[in-house]
Amino acid sequence: MSHNSTSRPEGRAIIRASWTSTVVFSITAVAATMSPGILRWPALVVALGMFAVGCIVFLWAFAVAVGRSRTDAIGIGGLFFLAGSAPRGVQFTLMGSLAVQVMVAIATASARIFTTLAFGSLAPMMGLAMAGLWGAKFGRFGPRSPAE
Repeated sequence: MSHNSTSRPEGRAIIRASWTSTVVFSITAVAATMSPGILRWPALVVALGMFAVGCIVFLWAFAVAVGRSRTDAIGIGGLFFLAGSAPRGVQFTLMGSLAVQVMVAIATASARIFTTLAFGSLAPMMGLAMAGLWGAKFGRFGPRSPAE
């Protein structure tokens, strides 16, 4: 994999899924904040769905990373936060998706405290998991040192 930002990044489907979920979450959470009646239910379903899918993808990423760890020295920072393991553009894009999810979750839950919007705080599991999946599948890690 090239770390050249001019080349098309690997894992485009992962990046697209992360941002698609971010957009859907943002729309439903903001809509439920502005009009909390019936719109709170789609926001709740999206937030809980993102958390559930995020948990599954997180475990998938972890399993892929465990398999790679036999030969690669994989660290948590490189795996889930793409520190040094991804091209800057990929890291910026996936961490940006996670950051937007966190900001929307905090803003909307704070605007309507003690409501179903509090469940939005679980949604960023999706962004973290997608970054982890990208790192597990496409991240560049150094070779693992032989056991002494």
